[in-house]
Amino acid sequence: MWKLFDKIRRTPLATLPPDQLLQPLPAGARGVPEVDPARCDGTQTCVPACPAGAIAYTAGANATGGAWHVDVNRCQPCGLCVAACPQQALTESSRPSHASREPQPEDVVREIRRVLGRSLHIRHVDTGSSNGCDWEVTHLLNPVYDLQRFGIDFVASPRHADLLLVTGGVTRHLEEALRRTYEAAGSPRLVVAVGSCACGGGVLGPTYAHHGGVDKIVPVTVRVPGCPPRPAAILDGILLALGRRQELQPAR
Repeated sequence: MWKLFDKIRRTPLATLPPDQLLQPLPAGARGVPEVDPARCDGTQTCVPACPAGAIAYTAGANATGGAWHVDVNRCQPCGLCVAACPQQALTESSRPSHASREPQPEDVVREIRRVLGRSLHIRHVDTGSSNGCDWEVTHLLNPVYDLQRFGIDFVASPRHADLLLVTGGVTRHLEEALRRTYEAAGSPRLVVAVGSCACGGGVLGPTYAHHGGVDKIVPVTVRVPGCPPRPAAILDGILLALGRRQELQPAR
């Protein structure tokens, strides 16, 4: 027993303090691809190379005068478009597809108390994910992030939830389950779609067995793209949804 207590005493604290909760992106992490117009000759070899169909190109008056658009809701990012560009006009940026802003821990507590009082209850719904996003959601409750200290927790019933967190594109076998979960949730119904599959259908897209994004079945309040998004980005999406709660609140 003493050896166990001594090991616990010597083990450093795993939980990050609030001011260190949000870590920067690691070096070499892939982000949304960026294009250099001076190098691009308009051959568009990157468009068919994207497995998710996230890249669109509109031709201009000349070969190099087109307009590029990357759908961040569908971008993985996998880097295949960068490898397919013979002119090296596309590069892997360090800008993550899911970073709209980085919430500070004090913002989490302040927003939850402002909108809900003391706590936030979340119902997680997996509608057919690859489990990558589910792992990131699970990290929110590990000893490092430990979001329960901020009043955030996951519940088993949508009737007890303030927000639905959905991962994965919606398979046809789970369509009814998502509808029933949404209908059972209290009003106003907040839905956060997590990951490229939930936001835009991902690589699969609409098929005979797969509807695509969550918005094909139920209204989505906030999208958190990425494959998978970081826990900090998921937290950001939760805060954005809370900020829109008043807009969805029915008039009395």
